[in-house]
Parts: sequence; structure tokens; C-alpha cells
Amino acid sequence: MIKVGIIIASTRPGRVGETVARWVHEVAVKQGGAEFELVDLKDVGLPHLDEPVPALMRRYSQPHTHRWAATVASFDAYVFVTPEYNRTFPGALKSAIDFVYAEWNDKSAGFVGYGTNGGVLAVEQLRNVMGALGIAAVRDQVALSLHNDFVDFTAFEPQAHQEDAVARMLDAVIAWGGALKPLRDA
Repeated sequence: MIKVGIIIASTRPGRVGETVARWVHEVAVKQGGAEFELVDLKDVGLPHLDEPVPALMRRYSQPHTHRWAATVASFDAYVFVTPEYNRTFPGALKSAIDFVYAEWNDKSAGFVGYGTNGGVLAVEQLRNVMGALGIAAVRDQVALSLHNDFVDFTAFEPQAHQEDAVARMLDAVIAWGGALKPLRDA
């Protein structure tokens, strides 16, 4: 059985990302087919990128980088739960991605975006980054609108069809995560 990390991208005080990610986790556990674990970047505690050697070299010097590398390596696939800030994803997520390299390779990723336009521009940017890391980004994604899936932009109340969207995205993430396993094992 593959292991999927559900990554909470926002570290902002008052964020709704944790609530959204816990809902995604509940849907995922109910659906089954993989082992799911929440990863909150707020708790990971990475500073601004402080490795003197590029991540591609895999010569990590900082203890927090070694811990993060082990966390990233422990998963076969990821679901990124991300807000859209100024037409892209949060800097904390970009920094966390850039800390390591090979640990991301040959895995799959799905996306749950949220914002005024469902976080679609943040996901679009993330898809480009995933390609650079050798991650298979699945086609299906979840777009949660602050206008339709939240009350007063803060209380998360997803529309009924959103659970089906999560299920479709998870099916693809699990399938691709399994299909890429021979590459990870090689």
C-alpha cells in the first residue's frame, strides 16, 4: 500500500488550510486505497533556505533538512492543499519544496486549491514545479471557492460535489503513485 502525504501549504496565522486539509484527510481515509498522513509546514519549522550546497547534490548540512528529507522520502505521493496568494502558492511551500530534490522524484501529486478563484493559479504554478522535480501531477484537482465553499470567507462548508472531486483526484494520485513505484525502487 502506498503512503500519501497531505501537505498543508499555508503557515499564516488564522489560515483555513488546516481545516481544508483535515477534511481532505477524512475523505481520503473513508475512501481508502492508501495510507494518508497530514504534514503541516507550520510544524516542520524550516527556516529560509539555508543549505550552502544546491539540493540536487544531496549534501545536506542542517539537521532540519535531514528531518525534512526523511519526511518527504517517506511518501509515495502527495496532495498539496494550498491557498492562492497573489496568483501563486505560498512562499513557505516553495521554500519547503526547494530544501530537497531527489526525495520528491518519481512520485505523484494532486492538488486542492482554495481562494477567490478556487486556487487555480496557485495549482498552475505548482504543476510547473512538479514537472521540474519529476513528479507526475494528476489532471484532476479540487478548486474550492472562497465565495461558494466558505461562509464569510473563513468557515469551511464545501459544496456536496467537492467530496467527489477529492475522490477522483485521490484515485489518480494513488494510481500514479503505485505505477511509479518501480522507478522509485530501481
